[in-house]
Amino acid sequence: MVAIERRIADELGVRSEQVQAAIALLDEGATVPFIARYRKEVTGNLTDDHLRTLHERLAFWREMEARRESILNTIREQGKLTPELEAALLAADTKTRLEDLYLPYRPKRRSKAATAREAGLQPLADLLLTRPSDTLESLAAPFIHPEAGVADGAAALEGAREILMDQFADDGDLVGTLRQELWQEGILRSTVVKGKEEEGSKFADYFDFAEPLKKLPSHRVLALLRGKEEGILRLAMEHGGDGALAKDQLSSGEGRMAAWFKIHPGPRPVDGWLLETVRQTWRKKLRSHLENDLTRQLTEMAHGEAIRVFASNLKNLLLAAPAGTVAVMGLDPGLRTGVKIAVVNATGRVVETATIYPHPPRNLWQPALEQLALLAKRHKVRLISIGNGTASRETDKLVQELCKKHPELGLVGVVVSEAGASVYSASEYASKELPDLDVSLRGAVSIARRLQDPLAELVKIDPKAIGVGQYQHDVDEKRLAVTLDGVVEDAVNGVGVDVNIASVPLLERVSGLNTTLAKNIVIHRHEHGPFRNRKEL
Repeated sequence: MVAIERRIADELGVRSEQVQAAIALLDEGATVPFIARYRKEVTGNLTDDHLRTLHERLAFWREMEARRESILNTIREQGKLTPELEAALLAADTKTRLEDLYLPYRPKRRSKAATAREAGLQPLADLLLTRPSDTLESLAAPFIHPEAGVADGAAALEGAREILMDQFADDGDLVGTLRQELWQEGILRSTVVKGKEEEGSKFADYFDFAEPLKKLPSHRVLALLRGKEEGILRLAMEHGGDGALAKDQLSSGEGRMAAWFKIHPGPRPVDGWLLETVRQTWRKKLRSHLENDLTRQLTEMAHGEAIRVFASNLKNLLLAAPAGTVAVMGLDPGLRTGVKIAVVNATGRVVETATIYPHPPRNLWQPALEQLALLAKRHKVRLISIGNGTASRETDKLVQELCKKHPELGLVGVVVSEAGASVYSASEYASKELPDLDVSLRGAVSIARRLQDPLAELVKIDPKAIGVGQYQHDVDEKRLAVTLDGVVEDAVNGVGVDVNIASVPLLERVSGLNTTLAKNIVIHRHEHGPFRNRKEL
């Protein structure tokens, strides 16, 4: 645990004692917003950003330590845990390095290499590496044992090759080096699957595309992966300098492997055989293994960046400046179905709804202006909130004309994001909150209220449905949900709420409150009126 605390402290640039105190609070069940708001003196003023990162890294390092312990126990049970291997495993600081070291000891399905070892061909494999000047025939002859399944010299050499391929592919240091080189020098290339050009036209930019792995931005990685998932694109990784190789040339990966095991082209009888073994190891085992590893790495990085952008956008939306306690008219624009109107008073209660048809095909522009003016006068509306969806521009133009025609009303039109309004309209909470309103009109209510107080309204909607991120359906759903819930929690607890007007979904997000308490507060408020002090609460 001490090692984990020290690592996290170094990552965050804070003291180990601060991390230790925060971990103790988290393990007791305290939430990040609660610790950030009410336990500053215990953690030495760690911020909510510090605590979010600490929470994530704590889970990562604990999972890493559990995996390390599992690997150590497995190798120990095999009787193969040397002091040097144990030291290397304890020093491994990434999951990838741990798995590389574990490669030779990982339980495998029965393989040709295992069969060859049982047939006594391990010594032949060792000789082929250490005595390349002897002839293949002379080295293989002593290992011909028909009763063990080794019928002739060719069978002995084939078995020895399987053993060497297994050894080469399980060399953790080599695999780590090759992976790093492929990351630094590799190129991801995409081509269109033949016959899919028309169906996959939205991926046209990637029909013949190549870019260095380490330079690929997250949105491009997610687009390429989606294209592959939909069967439109074919992806391949290659070393930067490989190009078109002659039949007897080694690729960059093969060349690195050959040099690693001191195998060189030459006139000695075994040289050519060993080089072919290297080629087969790379093509049959290592290349696909490394490509899978790097694809996972690219995917994780792309998911992380996409989630970070989503979270940042959501935070900005939630913390947008509220208009406050003023009457607002919400407009949910539409063409054929009309513009839905909902007027809410200063506390957000719906006072009137209507539908107008100023746009094609009905084109009732003048009647629409008259009705808007009438509603504004009747309810003393000063702000008009316009959803930014279909027909938003046309509706904004209508509001601008209304403002010019009726300057005495002092109206101001504001275009707001209507993301998630349709999700809210059909939600269980909306049906309880607005049971007498048609689903189509509930969206206009949400659009009006989100101008009054964006945070109070948007907490009623699943953060993912607010739709302020790219490729949100492609990223890790659980990780996205946890991050976005954290953003909402931090926003609510950073701003605070008015207990006398806050809805149940908003109160649920307050540190220390749960759904039951939030409901009880609202029920008590309705039955006995507003809370006058903290003691009453």
